[in-house]
Amino acid sequence: MAEPEQVSLPVVHGTGELIGDLTLPDRNGPLVVFAHGSGSSRHSSRNRWVAEQLQEAGIGTLLMDLLTPDEDRADVHAELRFNIPLLTVRVLGVLDWWRGPAGLFGASTGAAAALGAAARRPDVVQAVVSRGGRPDLASEALQNVRAPTLLIVGGSDMEVLELNRRTAEQLRAPHDLHVVDGATHLFEEPGALEQAATVATSWFTQYLK
Repeated sequence: MAEPEQVSLPVVHGTGELIGDLTLPDRNGPLVVFAHGSGSSRHSSRNRWVAEQLQEAGIGTLLMDLLTPDEDRADVHAELRFNIPLLTVRVLGVLDWWRGPAGLFGASTGAAAALGAAARRPDVVQAVVSRGGRPDLASEALQNVRAPTLLIVGGSDMEVLELNRRTAEQLRAPHDLHVVDGATHLFEEPGALEQAATVATSWFTQYLK
């Protein structure tokens, strides 16, 4: 297994740096950028576990904090974590830093930022996966997304499932809605996260060049 390398990027629209963990099993292989959502970070055990499954399939991963450490500490009312335009710009900054094709994996509000970035970088973003995400928050960008998009939702996460169904109806890009039966929002049920990781890996393997 490749060792992670910590990277720092100057922020767009703000001061300070964004910190990420970059792992490249193959220096010439594809990359998936993780866009974390509300209440999460690059230290998320769930996203790190999914990233490890991608790495085992030969796909590089970049788990990126979209808020600086100072912003994270100051955001006690979660205003920045739900600021989709800000998070989208931060994802765009990561893509511009990478300067190569990539996939995006978004969770919670990070899914909206991922789709917003995909709509604005159609020649860069080759595939998008949302896990338990709020892609509906990117409503204005959905029809401009060209990257094949997979929406993964827990079957018992009823409100988010309905929001994802509405999102799927707005997408013009190739897309699929995968429901993990019995799973709730955090995919903590036995086998739920494993199923989400398996279908995400398959999606990225199919569409990333």
